[in-house]
Amino acid sequence: MEERRHVLSLIVQNKTGVFSRISGLLTRRGFNIDSISAAETESSEISLIVIEFKADSKSAEQIKKQLDKQVDIFEIKELSAPDAVTREHVMIKVKAAPDERSSIIAVAGIFRASVVDVSPDTMIVELTGESTKTNAFIEAVKPYGIIQVARSGMIGMSRLGAPVLKELF
Repeated sequence: MEERRHVLSLIVQNKTGVFSRISGLLTRRGFNIDSISAAETESSEISLIVIEFKADSKSAEQIKKQLDKQVDIFEIKELSAPDAVTREHVMIKVKAAPDERSSIIAVAGIFRASVVDVSPDTMIVELTGESTKTNAFIEAVKPYGIIQVARSGMIGMSRLGAPVLKELF
């Protein structure tokens, strides 16, 4: 079977060890986590974890079944287009000689990115979008000289239905 990208959204109890058990479950089974993000939701007792990994369909289903056995996980949804919206936040520090700044700003404008910091010889630009957009922007600024890239990891939401979180409280 062919591997493809899977993005899982997990609504979990916000307590010590849950994140570690979830990431450990995937790594013990030999899956590389491409990105993982976690944060409190509107309730301090609940967190949302979004995990991105590559697997064939059968393996991804097995992972979902294993995660579903965890008592601290309330809901698991696979996020995929067109039923979900996913985004990634990236900050890129690029070399920016004074004579190149206007062209870097022009490239940033095309991608709807924002310049958030300027120093004598660098600029930091931030961008939010789908991974294809963030990857394309990184490629577009490579000629200027990338010094550092910081990526948030994938976050996302299902367009369909209300999360189980509403039913918990």
